[in-house]
Amino acid sequence: MTRKILLSVVLLICILTIKAQNIQLHYDFGEGRSYLTSTVEMFKPDKYGSTFFFIDMDYGAGDTKGVSLAYWELARAFKFWDAPVAFHIEYNGGFGRWQEGDLSGAYEIEDAWLTGVEFSLDAEDYSKGITIQALYKYIRGKHNMSFQLTGVWYLNFLSDKFSFSGYADFWREDFYYGQEKTKFVFQAEPQLWYNFTKNFAFGSEVETDYNFLNKGWKVYPTLGAKVTF
Repeated sequence: MTRKILLSVVLLICILTIKAQNIQLHYDFGEGRSYLTSTVEMFKPDKYGSTFFFIDMDYGAGDTKGVSLAYWELARAFKFWDAPVAFHIEYNGGFGRWQEGDLSGAYEIEDAWLTGVEFSLDAEDYSKGITIQALYKYIRGKHNMSFQLTGVWYLNFLSDKFSFSGYADFWREDFYYGQEKTKFVFQAEPQLWYNFTKNFAFGSEVETDYNFLNKGWKVYPTLGAKVTF
């Protein structure tokens, strides 16, 4: 039932916001991956702050047919003043399934609730900007008290023909690899796009992980296309 509710919410968000977002399709050719990932992303500022969400879906990981992972993040920044500091709340969650030959199963991505502050700086022409977040993080069934530091950036250059954007997260979470436990996780996803038009771009993302699902450093490059509405 939880899975059906999550999919219904994701579908509803896609329908309601299709005019104010970008949609990306990436081919992940990292080691042991070779599958497609779609991303639906929206960022919408208003006079009281901003709303941001993205939805990632993987297709065909391993021997899985169709969607093998669904994950989304929803964040709201509240700002009722002129200073570049806002109050931030956020939710993360999702689920996945796997299949290897005749064996299959499913797993949850633990719900995470985050709150804290963010500091943003943007150029007057919005050609570049950066946001830094310092957040308290609650991971359901795992950590009642944790933290996350996040940086988000964008840079448009060469007459807006190229865009460099992405994020970097560092947070506290226990993962077990055999008998060994790690306590901290780092993940970054920088993207470089060539903008053929204002609505269509082609580029690449390089996911860089440390202690996320695998012990140590892992790098997963992609090739992708993006349509902006």
